[in-house]
Amino acid sequence: QVHLVESGGGLVQAGHSLRLSCVASGSILTTYAFGWFRQAPGKEREFVAGLLWSGVGPWYADSVKDRFAISRDKSKATIYLQMNSLTSEDTAVYYCGAKANKMAPFGSWGRGTQVTVSS
Repeated sequence: QVHLVESGGGLVQAGHSLRLSCVASGSILTTYAFGWFRQAPGKEREFVAGLLWSGVGPWYADSVKDRFAISRDKSKATIYLQMNSLTSEDTAVYYCGAKANKMAPFGSWGRGTQVTVSS
């Protein structure tokens, strides 16, 4: 099991940027992939971006492609989400998730960090 703690959320104006961080601890070496997800009020949690801990990837939802970038720093056991050109549609709680292997679902989650974009 891997423990995840997100940070970096906040209130920003449309068009501005934010960088989220997710610090991982525990069974990092056996983790297959990490991902960022988000959940807006009244909506289902949706995939935003992901990559394998080995570095293969990344993958993005169409709604954030060309604006968001996921990366990882192995030395810090941290996964980042750089978010640029933010719009009000990006307002949500952002969660970091981890999965143990290719066939497993994302089973480890952080508590989330709120991102609010004012127009």
